[in-house]
Amino acid sequence: MYFAALLARTEDGWEASDTELDDVETLSDLVDRAREASVDDDTVIVFIEQEDAWFGIVRVEGEDDPRIYVSDGAAATRSSYGEILIREILGDDLDGAALDDLDALDLDGTEDGEPLDVPADGDDDEEVAGSSETVPAAPVGDRLVLADLGVPPNDLLALDSDALAEIADALGAAEVLEAVR
Repeated sequence: MYFAALLARTEDGWEASDTELDDVETLSDLVDRAREASVDDDTVIVFIEQEDAWFGIVRVEGEDDPRIYVSDGAAATRSSYGEILIREILGDDLDGAALDDLDALDLDGTEDGEPLDVPADGDDDEEVAGSSETVPAAPVGDRLVLADLGVPPNDLLALDSDALAEIADALGAAEVLEAVR
Protein backbone atom coordinates (compact mmCIF):
# COMPACT_ATOMS: atom_id res chain seq x y z
CA MET A 1 0.00 0.00 0.00
CA TYR A 2 1.21 3.46 -0.87
CA PHE A 3 0.79 6.82 0.73
CA ALA A 4 1.51 9.92 -1.32
CA ALA A 5 1.17 13.53 -0.30
CA LEU A 6 2.15 16.95 -1.56
CA LEU A 7 3.43 19.65 0.79
CA ALA A 8 3.37 23.07 -0.82
CA ARG A 9 5.11 26.01 0.83
CA THR A 10 3.01 29.15 1.01
CA GLU A 11 3.26 32.53 2.71
CA ASP A 12 1.28 31.05 5.60
CA GLY A 13 3.38 27.91 5.99
CA TRP A 14 2.92 24.47 4.48
CA GLU A 15 -0.28 23.20 2.88
CA ALA A 16 -0.71 19.46 2.51
CA SER A 17 -2.83 17.40 0.18
CA ASP A 18 -2.92 13.70 -0.46
CA THR A 19 -2.51 12.64 -4.04
CA GLU A 20 -3.52 9.63 -6.04
CA LEU A 21 -0.75 8.06 -8.07
CA ASP A 22 -3.02 5.99 -10.33
CA ASP A 23 -2.46 8.17 -13.39
CA VAL A 24 1.25 8.83 -12.71
CA GLU A 25 3.31 6.95 -15.28
CA THR A 26 6.42 9.13 -15.48
CA LEU A 27 8.39 11.54 -13.37
CA SER A 28 7.03 14.33 -15.58
CA ASP A 29 3.49 13.40 -14.52
CA LEU A 30 4.51 13.61 -10.87
CA VAL A 31 6.38 16.90 -11.33
CA ASP A 32 3.43 18.42 -13.22
CA ARG A 33 1.14 17.48 -10.34
CA ALA A 34 3.56 19.13 -7.88
CA ARG A 35 3.78 22.30 -9.97
CA GLU A 36 -0.02 22.51 -10.06
CA ALA A 37 0.00 22.53 -6.25
CA SER A 38 2.66 25.24 -6.12
CA VAL A 39 1.88 28.78 -5.10
CA ASP A 40 4.05 31.34 -6.92
CA ASP A 41 6.60 28.66 -7.91
CA ASP A 42 7.42 28.01 -4.26
CA THR A 43 8.78 24.71 -2.99
CA VAL A 44 6.63 21.60 -3.26
CA ILE A 45 7.69 18.37 -1.59
CA VAL A 46 6.18 15.13 -2.88
CA PHE A 47 6.26 12.28 -0.37
CA ILE A 48 5.78 8.71 -1.52
CA GLU A 49 5.89 5.87 0.96
CA GLN A 50 5.37 2.15 0.56
CA GLU A 51 4.54 0.59 3.93
CA ASP A 52 7.83 0.13 5.77
CA ALA A 53 9.68 -0.80 2.55
CA TRP A 54 10.92 2.55 1.23
CA PHE A 55 10.09 6.22 0.95
CA GLY A 56 10.86 8.79 -1.67
CA ILE A 57 11.05 12.56 -1.73
CA VAL A 58 10.74 14.68 -4.85
CA ARG A 59 11.41 18.38 -4.38
CA VAL A 60 10.09 20.72 -7.05
CA GLU A 61 10.85 24.43 -7.17
CA GLY A 62 9.52 26.45 -10.08
CA GLU A 63 10.88 25.25 -13.39
CA ASP A 64 14.08 23.81 -11.87
CA ASP A 65 14.81 20.11 -12.35
CA PRO A 66 13.32 18.03 -9.55
CA ARG A 67 15.57 16.80 -6.76
CA ILE A 68 14.99 13.20 -5.73
CA TYR A 69 15.91 11.00 -2.78
CA VAL A 70 14.90 7.36 -2.25
CA SER A 71 15.54 5.58 1.07
CA ASP A 72 16.13 2.10 -0.40
CA GLY A 73 16.97 1.78 -4.07
CA ALA A 74 16.49 -2.00 -4.32
CA ALA A 75 13.10 -1.97 -2.59
CA ALA A 76 11.93 0.94 -4.72
CA THR A 77 12.77 -0.85 -7.98
CA ARG A 78 10.20 -3.50 -7.05
CA SER A 79 7.50 -0.81 -7.14
CA SER A 80 6.19 0.92 -10.25
CA TYR A 81 6.31 4.33 -8.54
CA GLY A 82 9.70 3.67 -7.02
CA GLU A 83 11.04 2.55 -10.37
CA ILE A 84 10.02 5.92 -11.85
CA LEU A 85 12.21 7.66 -9.25
CA ILE A 86 15.10 5.19 -9.52
CA ARG A 87 15.13 5.49 -13.32
CA GLU A 88 15.49 9.26 -12.97
CA ILE A 89 18.31 8.94 -10.43
CA LEU A 90 20.21 6.15 -12.18
CA GLY A 91 19.27 6.85 -15.78
CA ASP A 92 17.13 5.13 -18.37
CA ASP A 93 19.74 2.43 -18.94
CA LEU A 94 18.45 0.67 -15.82
CA ASP A 95 17.69 -2.79 -17.17
CA GLY A 96 16.43 -5.30 -14.64
CA ALA A 97 18.29 -3.29 -11.98
CA ALA A 98 21.61 -3.74 -13.80
CA LEU A 99 23.95 -0.75 -13.80
CA ASP A 100 27.02 0.02 -15.83
CA ASP A 101 28.47 2.58 -13.45
CA LEU A 102 28.08 2.97 -9.69
CA ASP A 103 28.99 6.66 -9.91
CA ALA A 104 25.37 7.27 -10.88
CA LEU A 105 24.29 6.09 -7.41
CA ASP A 106 25.62 9.23 -5.75
CA LEU A 107 27.21 7.21 -2.97
CA ASP A 108 29.12 9.88 -1.13
CA GLY A 109 30.48 8.00 1.88
CA THR A 110 27.90 9.27 4.36
CA GLU A 111 26.51 5.77 4.69
CA ASP A 112 29.78 4.97 6.49
CA GLY A 113 29.77 8.18 8.50
CA GLU A 114 32.40 9.88 6.33
CA PRO A 115 32.19 13.61 5.57
CA LEU A 116 29.88 14.76 2.78
CA ASP A 117 32.39 16.73 0.73
CA VAL A 118 34.43 13.83 -0.60
CA PRO A 119 36.21 15.10 -3.72
CA ALA A 120 35.00 13.56 -6.96
CA ASP A 121 38.26 13.41 -8.90
CA GLY A 122 37.09 10.77 -11.40
CA ASP A 123 40.32 8.73 -11.07
CA ASP A 124 38.49 5.72 -9.64
CA ASP A 125 35.99 5.31 -12.49
CA GLU A 126 37.53 2.10 -13.80
CA GLU A 127 37.59 0.50 -10.35
CA VAL A 128 33.96 1.39 -9.66
CA ALA A 129 32.49 0.41 -13.02
CA GLY A 130 31.21 -3.12 -13.05
CA SER A 131 31.83 -3.73 -9.35
CA SER A 132 28.10 -4.29 -8.78
CA GLU A 133 25.24 -5.09 -11.07
CA THR A 134 22.27 -4.34 -8.85
CA VAL A 135 20.66 -1.31 -7.32
CA PRO A 136 21.79 -1.23 -3.69
CA ALA A 137 19.47 -1.76 -0.77
CA ALA A 138 20.63 1.65 0.40
CA PRO A 139 19.68 5.30 -0.05
CA VAL A 140 20.14 6.79 -3.52
CA GLY A 141 19.71 10.29 -4.84
CA ASP A 142 20.14 13.78 -3.44
CA ARG A 143 20.85 13.53 0.27
CA LEU A 144 20.83 17.32 0.52
CA VAL A 145 17.25 17.50 -0.80
CA LEU A 146 15.92 18.83 2.52
CA ALA A 147 19.09 20.14 4.17
CA ASP A 148 18.12 23.81 3.85
CA LEU A 149 14.69 23.01 5.31
CA GLY A 150 16.01 21.51 8.56
CA VAL A 151 16.70 17.88 7.64
CA PRO A 152 20.47 17.43 7.28
CA PRO A 153 21.80 14.46 5.27
CA ASN A 154 22.77 12.38 8.32
CA ASP A 155 19.27 12.76 9.78
CA LEU A 156 17.69 11.84 6.44
CA LEU A 157 19.88 8.73 6.16
CA ALA A 158 18.92 7.64 9.69
CA LEU A 159 15.17 7.63 8.99
CA ASP A 160 13.28 4.41 8.44
CA SER A 161 9.85 3.72 9.94
CA ASP A 162 7.49 6.71 10.00
CA ALA A 163 10.08 8.77 8.13
CA LEU A 164 7.53 11.04 6.52
CA ALA A 165 6.11 12.07 9.89
CA GLU A 166 9.60 12.89 11.16
CA ILE A 167 10.41 14.89 8.03
CA ALA A 168 7.10 16.77 8.26
CA ASP A 169 7.83 17.51 11.92
CA ALA A 170 11.24 18.95 11.03
CA LEU A 171 9.61 21.10 8.34
CA GLY A 172 6.98 22.33 10.79
CA ALA A 173 4.26 20.61 8.77
CA ALA A 174 3.43 17.61 10.95
CA GLU A 175 -0.16 18.72 11.66
CA VAL A 176 -1.01 19.41 8.03
CA LEU A 177 0.51 16.13 6.86
CA GLU A 178 -1.30 14.16 9.57
CA ALA A 179 -4.57 15.79 8.50
CA VAL A 180 -4.27 14.24 5.02
CA ARG A 181 -3.17 10.83 6.32
